[in-house]
Amino acid sequence: MAKSGNAPFDFQQKSWQAYHQGKSGMVVAPTGFGKTFSIFLAVVIDYLNHPQDYQKGLKLLWVSPLRSLAKDLAKAMSLAINDIGLDWQVSVRNGDTPQKERRAQERLMPDILITTPETIQLLFTQKNNSKWFKNLNCLVVDEWHELLGSKRGVLTELAVGRLLHIQPKLRIWGITATIGNLEEAAEVLMPYPQLKKQLITSKLKKKIDIQPVFPDGVEVLPWAGHLGRSMASKIIPIIQKHRTTLIFTNTRGQAELWYQIILEAAPDLAGLLAIHHGSIDGKLRIWIEDSIASGQLKAVICTSSLDLGVDFKPVDCVIQIGSAKGIARFVQRAGRSGHSPYETSVIYLVPTNTLELLEASALKQAYKDQHLETRAPVVLPYDVLVQYLVTLATGDGFTANDIYFQLKQTHAFKYLTEEDFAWAIQFITQGGSTLKSYEEFHKVAKDDDGFYRVKNKRISMLHRMNVGVIVSDSMLKVKFKSGGYIGMIEEFFISKLKPKTAFILAGRTLELDKVKDMTVYVKSTKAKNAITPSWMGGRLPLSSKLSAYLRLKLSEAAQIQTKDKELQFLNPLWNLQQSQSHIPKNDEFLVEYIQTKDGYHLFMYPFEGRLVHEVMSALMAFRLGKIKPLSFTMAMNDYGFELLSDQPIPLDEIVLKKLLSEDNLMEDVIGSINASEMASRAFRDIAVISGLVIQSAFGQVQTNKSLQSSSGLIFRVLEEHEPQNLLLRQAYEEVFNQQLEEARLREAIQRINNGKVVFKTLQSFTPLSFPIKVDSLRESLSSEQLDKRIRRLQQQNEQWQKV
Repeated sequence: MAKSGNAPFDFQQKSWQAYHQGKSGMVVAPTGFGKTFSIFLAVVIDYLNHPQDYQKGLKLLWVSPLRSLAKDLAKAMSLAINDIGLDWQVSVRNGDTPQKERRAQERLMPDILITTPETIQLLFTQKNNSKWFKNLNCLVVDEWHELLGSKRGVLTELAVGRLLHIQPKLRIWGITATIGNLEEAAEVLMPYPQLKKQLITSKLKKKIDIQPVFPDGVEVLPWAGHLGRSMASKIIPIIQKHRTTLIFTNTRGQAELWYQIILEAAPDLAGLLAIHHGSIDGKLRIWIEDSIASGQLKAVICTSSLDLGVDFKPVDCVIQIGSAKGIARFVQRAGRSGHSPYETSVIYLVPTNTLELLEASALKQAYKDQHLETRAPVVLPYDVLVQYLVTLATGDGFTANDIYFQLKQTHAFKYLTEEDFAWAIQFITQGGSTLKSYEEFHKVAKDDDGFYRVKNKRISMLHRMNVGVIVSDSMLKVKFKSGGYIGMIEEFFISKLKPKTAFILAGRTLELDKVKDMTVYVKSTKAKNAITPSWMGGRLPLSSKLSAYLRLKLSEAAQIQTKDKELQFLNPLWNLQQSQSHIPKNDEFLVEYIQTKDGYHLFMYPFEGRLVHEVMSALMAFRLGKIKPLSFTMAMNDYGFELLSDQPIPLDEIVLKKLLSEDNLMEDVIGSINASEMASRAFRDIAVISGLVIQSAFGQVQTNKSLQSSSGLIFRVLEEHEPQNLLLRQAYEEVFNQQLEEARLREAIQRINNGKVVFKTLQSFTPLSFPIKVDSLRESLSSEQLDKRIRRLQQQNEQWQKV
């Protein structure tokens, strides 16, 4: 380090000292500060001081969530090892590793192996796999904040427990960026009392320069996306004055659109501009990453595919198109620029509508306060448990007592009861009480020595092909009952709808007849009220932490004096909102009731994000239906939602109190959605992970249609004959905890009831209601029709304001 003019940071020295003392722990430092070398060099230093403690073979196992990180990590480690003069070998093992290289690794493991959570599980399926890990000195889990809160994180927890069982002297280290629950994150990774643990946090803070890009003027009735092309003229100069710029969007569709917008605005960028997202061919993605690193590209439009990992030295600027939806995600993306401790990360926030400048203000304040989101760990995922037991049975085998003890030590399964464990054993040996007649579910057998093992070679091969917990999202075909293809719709949206519900697709109003396998059957309808589809790609959930800051900034906007530049810029919008209706303060909940020639509009503004608003809107419609039979069109954004009826909606303070009541909350939510269909869809992923249905088999990958058909049949059989099946129970829990965000919904309702409800009856749309209204029109009109309709609505509003 001295030879290259560098000196270790304080947190690196602390890490080396802690490792020297035999400790495990977690290193927390900003992006670009050398977290990798804090533990990698700790192992090297310890080896140089105590070579007798290190045996031939695998010494350091490095787990990374992304394959793209592995190549750069291996290169950096190899360079350091060569400079030091060690004869250690660094290798990568993941899904891209050639078969020949894998076989060579298995004959003699390298000194350092960089891999993924799934690949470790695959190693556990090999016979006599314990021999590779018996002399392992250290396990490092990189980017732990990205794994925590997911089933991939549970796979990692299980790997930690297994490796500690094989090598009790193993040291465990996590590397993470700052998250809101650091202590819990460390405890989830290392819940073992025998480990001496230390949390090491860098005193250095990454400097981030957040620059909102202001449009030429304030449109007091904003709508999402309308600023797009007009902002290109402001983006081009930013690109030109920097070496390399990453332009982040939240969806692949947005990335494609902005690629075209920028090329049209600056044709001279042709050949210097690229696009990077998950649907791009793997070889092309690698070429783009190499071209960024070498400085050949001037700008790259990307999605979360470049959120993490690869250190692109030429990148000195980041542009975020629209809202990042979360504080941690925003900071992570900002850290892609100025990737060194001595540089300032520069990120420009380009709003797609003027109201998003409110989010820019909230993000700046949240970063200043260093308030980042927490990541909630996953507890009791029975599908992962079942897969893990078959993994061990495929490899060295296990005894019930030993593995139950190991599982209980992990955070994910510390609440696992003996009864539930017995169910899991019965499931992998007999298929449970319902499927025991089918031999394909008899995967594991108990030997005379008490070990559970997989005896069938075909079952072993199929299991190895399907290890992992990543299951792709699904799109469903929409067809008329009478024949004729209409388009594609996301499964998440359609699964919530009940039969005879009207929705809009491709400019047509359709009535849902049924969903069979992966096809939605519909018929035309003249219903005036229909639901506008929502798309998962465009609906990253607004985090609860950012939501809280939005409400605080809205309170600040209601004040006469504010030093906030973004809020000052939006003054014309706030003035109109206040004069027409009300600007809700942090302890207030605004409800607007507007009558137009289109019907009767009920707007509510929880500021809790689109996911919560989807559930709340269905809940409000259900509760209103109990008071008066009405049909509604629903629309929502991150700030609020709309219910539109062609009949007057009975509303007063007493009715509002009933609508917002905490009584029978989840019972009414269940009544307002198709919970069984949602659970059936969630069950498909659970069935794949648990091995109930096979996704990949001998070179063939089952289609989503086939998977849904198979898992749907099993779901219905279990519902009828084994309703207490733990996988079935898990499907409903995932619906409530993840898709319906039950905890956050309850907190929102409680917060609203503890505050003041402000009810306004109006004659025209407000700056807060207008963007929601536009979203409800977007799917039913062409872009030209939509533009005309929006302008007409704006003109009508102007006339009402004069009146």
